[in-house]
Amino acid sequence: MLADIIHQVDCKKNEIITDLNTGEVACSNCGSVSSEKLVDLGPENSGLTKEEYLASSRVGKKISLKMADMGLSTIIESQDKDATGRSLSKENRRMFYHLRMWDRNSRSTNTLKSYQKAFMLLDGIRTKLGLPEAVAEHTAYLFRKIAAKKVLSGRSTSGILCAAAYIACRLTNTPRTLQDVANAGNIKRKNLQKIYRFLVKELDVYPMAYDPHEFVGRISKTINTSEKTKRLAFKIVSFAEENGTSASKNPMAIAAAAVHLAILKNHEKISQLKISEASGISVVTIRDRAKEIKKILGDEI
Repeated sequence: MLADIIHQVDCKKNEIITDLNTGEVACSNCGSVSSEKLVDLGPENSGLTKEEYLASSRVGKKISLKMADMGLSTIIESQDKDATGRSLSKENRRMFYHLRMWDRNSRSTNTLKSYQKAFMLLDGIRTKLGLPEAVAEHTAYLFRKIAAKKVLSGRSTSGILCAAAYIACRLTNTPRTLQDVANAGNIKRKNLQKIYRFLVKELDVYPMAYDPHEFVGRISKTINTSEKTKRLAFKIVSFAEENGTSASKNPMAIAAAAVHLAILKNHEKISQLKISEASGISVVTIRDRAKEIKKILGDEI
């Protein structure tokens, strides 16, 4: 098409060039300029530093579910002036007065207040547990879903949020125990268990149990075992899963028992009490799980 435009002015060489600064397309032989300008389909931030890109970007920050307004808040200035500094007409002043009033009222709704309280708490829980961004977003999504069902009234917002965070960890396979979440949210474990069961039924989700392998490294690092003991503990957990010993058992208890057996096998001087403190599992439970694993595996460990 550009060639046809050049030919209309009787140019025979048809040597087309493009000015990247102005976007004009012209013929280098006769100087004829096309009426159609070039459309740059490349990235807007090419050749810019991070600061320059943020200063010249025409879009805002990304939408986030863990913000009360999802990052889409409106800002209506109190001055009755337009972009050029001129005063608005009487009719426009009346219209913007009503817009400001509706915007102010929309921010004071009970639902938005509960979101603000919950997501402030979510930031603290995320920091304490070291949760990834995806898990925090999933937690906010679950909380919004629960709020839409109108079951928040009469229940603790912090309890609901902590339970939602634990469900999100289970669904995304992020190894955090119920006790971890309870400590981060400063609520009792029994209360969190009760709310968790309620939300699982209400949301109709069925999170898979954690893999005991996820907790072996955590326990080993906390009590400072050797690499040899850590690898043996992984091997014991694999044997326990193959023989069905870990079925319907607390994965943290299985991991703690495997670490305990590996320590005994390698003759390391680490007490059961230290393993109990690192895992949050009682010494009695660790011994019971260790006996069950040892009974099945026999001389294989």
